[in-house]
Amino acid sequence: MKKLLILCVSLLQFSCSIEKDYNIGQIKTPKGDILIWLYDETPNHKASFIELANNGYWDSLTFNRVIPNFVAQGGCPDTPEGFTDPEYLLEPEFNDALQHVYGAVGAGRDDNPGMISARCQFYVVQNKEGIHRLDNKFTVFGKVIKGMDVIDSIVNVERDSTNMPLTPITLDVNMISIKEAELKELYPEFE
Repeated sequence: MKKLLILCVSLLQFSCSIEKDYNIGQIKTPKGDILIWLYDETPNHKASFIELANNGYWDSLTFNRVIPNFVAQGGCPDTPEGFTDPEYLLEPEFNDALQHVYGAVGAGRDDNPGMISARCQFYVVQNKEGIHRLDNKFTVFGKVIKGMDVIDSIVNVERDSTNMPLTPITLDVNMISIKEAELKELYPEFE
């Protein structure tokens, strides 16, 4: 009986010491790395980001629209194909708790009446006051937990009249795993 009790205590201590891993988005750019927490509250957008990242979809693309005090947008260019290909469209997943605050990650879209997302595009809010006029009009599906200094740098590069950087800012988008302690350090709001 005593051996069983010792075994149970040992197993409990071992299981308590195992730290959980979490998958987060990673965007590598020439300006530095960006880490993104993806929200469970937007399951279709989260799954889409993970799928496209794992498939290397964005790895030949760039941040193609950068506007100081607004957003850094990456992915497919603003072309009709990006907004009409059913493979790359998602129904909106609005959530009043997920707003366009500094560092929010959202899905791009055109002016379609159904507010359907073009999952091939994403943007990061760079306005420190947020852009609340976009709330419940564009789906917010994540938050930058490390690398807003990189986003701040990206939106301030030299750009043309369409807000495209003159020197391409390439994307290498992946899913990586981090330990719970590191996640809590990067993202104190994490529960």
